Amino acid sequence: MTVSRAVLITGCSSGIGHATAKLLCREGWTVYATARKPETLFDLERRQFETNVFGLLRMCQLVLPGMRDQHWGRVVNLSSMGGRVTFPGGGIYHATKYAVEALSDALRFEVRGFGIDVVIVEPGLIVTNFGETASATVETDGPYADFNRKVAQVTEGAYHGPMAKLGGGPEKVAETIAGALKADRPRARYPVTPSAHLMINQRRLMPDRLWDLAMRVQFPTPKAP
Repeated sequence: MTVSRAVLITGCSSGIGHATAKLLCREGWTVYATARKPETLFDLERRQFETNVFGLLRMCQLVLPGMRDQHWGRVVNLSSMGGRVTFPGGGIYHATKYAVEALSDALRFEVRGFGIDVVIVEPGLIVTNFGETASATVETDGPYADFNRKVAQVTEGAYHGPMAKLGGGPEKVAETIAGALKADRPRARYPVTPSAHLMINQRRLMPDRLWDLAMRVQFPTPKAP
């Protein structure tokens, strides 16, 4: 039986998806690229879960029958270091990425017997418009106004300040995805960029109380006036 070298990539309008589609095309894969370009970011909570979790789950459900029939396949799910590390102000985003990690871990066990591998890619700081998008959606009124402004400032600073030197471009993620597709025995997880390795290992080694203290140093604690 001939094994298909077709690849389905979601989120190809820009950033990581766009870079991955271009790279895999150059390497001879048959690429089916999809994209969704929202015009606004209202109701950001509902859309984050629709895009990052429910959309991902549905795509897996649609492609798995064909993979099972040919007894080979590889599902590469894009998570984030934010699926292993949580920062204040990003609870909903982190929740979606933690969900991706959990779904992928379960799926890896469930489909292995059909010759299908499931891989999680965990980018750290990636130079895209994520920092500006995230900071543009914070609310500047109400009891969390000062906290939200600080979160926006820290987020933008991470993407444009000294920490950005530990990041990379979308091409780094594309290269990691291509490597995971070509590997004979792919790893379950691929952190991408030094920032991902640093933050994931730092969080793994730090007790909760120490991590909370580190967060309080960087972010103001929301409290009653």
